[in-house]
Amino acid sequence: MLTGSFHWQPVHTVYVPAHRWSVRTVREWGEQARALLEEHLAGPEELAEVFGVPLGLARAVHPRVAAKLATEPIEDVRIDFEDGYGTRPAEEDGHAEAAAEAVLELHRTGGLPRRWGLRVKSFADDEERSLRTLALFLERTGVLPGCTVTFPKVLEEPAVHRFAERLPAGAGFELQVEDPRTLPFLRPGLHERLTGAHFGVFDYTAALGLPPHEQRLDHPACDHARHLMQTAFATTPVELSDGSLAAAPASEATADVHVLWARHAQLVRHSLGNGFYQGWDMHPSHLVSRFATVYAFHLARYDEYAARVRAWEEQRQVGGVLDEPATIKSLAAALRRADSALGHAG
Repeated sequence: MLTGSFHWQPVHTVYVPAHRWSVRTVREWGEQARALLEEHLAGPEELAEVFGVPLGLARAVHPRVAAKLATEPIEDVRIDFEDGYGTRPAEEDGHAEAAAEAVLELHRTGGLPRRWGLRVKSFADDEERSLRTLALFLERTGVLPGCTVTFPKVLEEPAVHRFAERLPAGAGFELQVEDPRTLPFLRPGLHERLTGAHFGVFDYTAALGLPPHEQRLDHPACDHARHLMQTAFATTPVELSDGSLAAAPASEATADVHVLWARHAQLVRHSLGNGFYQGWDMHPSHLVSRFATVYAFHLARYDEYAARVRAWEEQRQVGGVLDEPATIKSLAAALRRADSALGHAG
């Protein structure tokens, strides 16, 4: 029924401050997420309650989450030399070199996530430092499979081209939309090596003057920015990613963990419903709510979508629905995206 292949896109990007990154990071995040799952989400009943999904769906999701955390807890990682790292002029060279050595060891042992890379400082903050860290890091690692570089706080188009010129052959880059000044120059063909555009909720909402308690991914101003990003790159292979929830469980108590998961799930569902299938995760607890929400989103309508595509192919109706050709294309794309996220062939 579904011919052809679907380009794999990770469901998340995990951000780890560079001074905390090591060969143990991926394993430790997975271990911490599994421990949270076992202690605070023992079975499908708890998952149904926390994430607000039917019990039957929860029974399909829970074992998938457990298996994912055991086998691939992180699909995409950025070693962060920007906001998560801060300003450490005397240490950054050493941290860049140490981070690169850890990447090489993980690559050698098969422990490197399918996607990986670094986020350097913004040119708006320190162009010289940004390029030095980029050079120190990639001189050691080279452009290994899955490598990408994140370029934050892009305020002017010329900076995009200056940055791209300093990338080694074979390396792609993502830009971050963190300021209203970025939106006007987003367009197809912005740069041939541009592979992604990531939304930065906190800088963006701060630049608009929103009060701190309204700096959230589901604010209407963020919906507007993301829609402009979609419009700019709709005809291109540029991947879009949403931002993050800057929160962790308030304590180790089950009630606090559940509150965090419920809020994170609400934001992830909002992103998915608006066509942003990737987002940032900043804490091991986010892995549980990320995968639970993504799996529930795709599984909830999988059978319905498949039935409608089959009905179209067989020229019959399902439940009185008269699908248009454009809708069939969307249904087929949704099924391929679900297969990609769920890790099966459909």
